[in-house]
Amino acid sequence: MFRQSKKRVSSRRNFSDHGGSQFVLGSSHTDAEKALYDKIYESKLSFYEVPPQGEITLDQFEMWAIDRLKVLLELESCISRNKTAKEIETIIKAQFQKLLPFNTDNFEEKKKDYYSHFILRLCFCRSKELRAKFVRAETMLFKIRFNMLTSNYQTKFVQSLNLPMLQFISEEEKTELSQQLYQTVSPQLQFQLNITDENQKRLYFQQEKFIKLAFENVIELVGSRQVFLKKGYAYLPQFQQLNLLAAEFANRLEAELIKTYQYLPRLNEDDRLIPILQHLSSGYTISDYDQQGGAYGAEDGEFTAKNVYSKEIASNYPLCVKNLFAGLKQHHHLRYNGRQQLSLFLKGIGLSMDEALKFWSEAFTAGSVTSDKFNKEYRYNFRHNYGLEGARINYRPWDCRTILSKPRPARGEYHGCPYRDWNVDKLSSELGAMQLTQPQINSVLDSCHKAEYTVACTKVFECTHGQSGMEVDEQTHIAHPNLYFERSRQLQKKEVSI
Repeated sequence: MFRQSKKRVSSRRNFSDHGGSQFVLGSSHTDAEKALYDKIYESKLSFYEVPPQGEITLDQFEMWAIDRLKVLLELESCISRNKTAKEIETIIKAQFQKLLPFNTDNFEEKKKDYYSHFILRLCFCRSKELRAKFVRAETMLFKIRFNMLTSNYQTKFVQSLNLPMLQFISEEEKTELSQQLYQTVSPQLQFQLNITDENQKRLYFQQEKFIKLAFENVIELVGSRQVFLKKGYAYLPQFQQLNLLAAEFANRLEAELIKTYQYLPRLNEDDRLIPILQHLSSGYTISDYDQQGGAYGAEDGEFTAKNVYSKEIASNYPLCVKNLFAGLKQHHHLRYNGRQQLSLFLKGIGLSMDEALKFWSEAFTAGSVTSDKFNKEYRYNFRHNYGLEGARINYRPWDCRTILSKPRPARGEYHGCPYRDWNVDKLSSELGAMQLTQPQINSVLDSCHKAEYTVACTKVFECTHGQSGMEVDEQTHIAHPNLYFERSRQLQKKEVSI
């Protein structure tokens, strides 16, 4: 799997027994790889039944998994935010193009899709909760991809599965049951396919094929009367076969995850993988903010010690940053965790070292801290954050996972996440002041109750930035305070320029 020459590799096998498949680290089978992935993706989709083959680097192992995880996190966030299937599809299509190209003939992209799925199996097979989340997100991903295929590729994919349950009824049986089948399928043609004309419905029905299978295979459709039942069998129209395919995909994936969990102890022989897998699986979150020499789109000198207090810029701050500013204004001081969280956030938006020292000096000396005390006790700390002291590490702004990993704020402390740390009354009052409606507030509180704090923050972003005709065109999950700020700032600038 990985390029290397010295480690013992001959006895390492993948976590599956399909056909005795095995790959050896350090070997290269480029032609065989291409033939394998061409066959797997002949119909553009896969059930991921055969283990991946070929070598990849450790960097590819981690980065491919991170890119897929970002897509799955976006799906999880959309589901939690009650997005419709069409809204989810619109959001995820952009993510596909950026992170996980699909329906492509590129060999590397096929390999990335296949490998990343199996890598995340290793990460999220470790508990029932993680398995459920992974199966739900991967199944939704599968359904979106299936709908993006042409009808020819959909048919090709279904045929490649060779599922016994996908047996179409004969024309004679369809004719015999035509009245009952049409009465059942007619409402679905209108609501799912948007066919309203009666003649068009009849024409579509004449061309449609039906699948006959045991009713328990489509039990969710039985309850909503979307299939015709007779003698314990359900008659499923072909345009609804995706429900059946998705259920089969989910069942198989769940079984494979349990099998992967049973094989996990074998990973202990390769100490290179354990830290990567723990990093990926911890908290089921990954930040979508990567600081590259400063803030996205920030011009030199755009942010100063004075204007970071301005109403215009402060309106872009997430609630956690507003809370830190409130504590700083009230006490002219912040304790260590608060200083770190706010200092690195301001660094992330593009506040220079000189302006940062000016900002903190003025804030602290406005209270009981003298200039001499500030220089002796605090100056080093802020320079250290910018990589100018000590080990000279370029520290990154804290993402939401880092913030949530810190101790909860005690009395007089302002670090942390308000969606986790504030009580219901305080949070409701603040959200009301931000012009959220009561149903919106209830939705945010519901996410907080489920410990989905980044989902709650994302909901607040959507509610506050969907007002005044401001279009939110980047509806992606927010798991970083600086990402919240950058998106808000971009929308603000876009509105001003119109």
